[in-house]
Amino acid sequence: MRFDFFDLQLVLHIVSTGSLTKGANRSAISLQAASERIKKLEQYFDTPLFIRHTTGLELTSAGHAFVEHARQLMAQKDQLEQEMQRFRQKAPESLTLWCNSSAQSEYLPPLLPQYLVLHPEMNIDLHEAESSEIVEALTKGVARLGLVSSFFDTRHLQTQEFASDPLVLICPAEHALAQYRELNLVDALNYGFIGLMPHHSLQQSIETQAKLLGFNIQYRLRLPNFGAIAEVVAKGVGIAIMPARAAQRLQPDYRFHSIQLLGAWANRKLLLATQNFAQLPQSYQLFSKFLLQHRPQEDER
Repeated sequence: MRFDFFDLQLVLHIVSTGSLTKGANRSAISLQAASERIKKLEQYFDTPLFIRHTTGLELTSAGHAFVEHARQLMAQKDQLEQEMQRFRQKAPESLTLWCNSSAQSEYLPPLLPQYLVLHPEMNIDLHEAESSEIVEALTKGVARLGLVSSFFDTRHLQTQEFASDPLVLICPAEHALAQYRELNLVDALNYGFIGLMPHHSLQQSIETQAKLLGFNIQYRLRLPNFGAIAEVVAKGVGIAIMPARAAQRLQPDYRFHSIQLLGAWANRKLLLATQNFAQLPQSYQLFSKFLLQHRPQEDER
């Protein structure tokens, strides 16, 4: 016969209630099962633990010694369980960050690995979407947290600036515009453009600015990402507009000239947006705090 913690706790319940019946009830077992367990304990130690009276039970000397050790062992068991809680694996918790393509490709890659290493219990689901779609999702409560361009109306949301995300114009190294370091958009609109796909929010904002100036952009080619655009521009096909950070990342690989665009529309910001930061779940609040504490500095852009 082997005794276990249940047997120790049963004896302690019997002692605290002064009754085998009440001890059995507190242990959630039948009177017969409790009696059998006590009998097997006494057989195991080859000594009685209780003296039976018509009025109840009385501990023998061996019983007193048993109870003292039982209390110590139960206390040690509780301490062991508390200590092991620190090592118990928790089910991973996931959070979703909605972000536009600029945030996903240029700003988040250095940050997210840092956060995941610091928080092994967390998983992050990046949901790429156009800034207009993210603003709508946040407004409707479909999304909790998003990184969006300041070009869009977010006055009904709570926002905090995450990064400056200015736009630049890139052109072939021998292009007529290569003599300039800064430029107004209107001065480039007579040239052929390499653009993103029509649904892209950045391309839509550029087209909006061109129409305000009385122009329709002439596209020589549309491509799905900034890397492909930089390669085609470097080969002399046309000019393009992209985030300054993307241009900086791609310039070592492709020979093009980068020109700062003037105007408030081109000096846009990336905003961390939500309906209410204080009402976010704790995991989202901690993640938001991390992003803002590690926001890109000017000398990193």
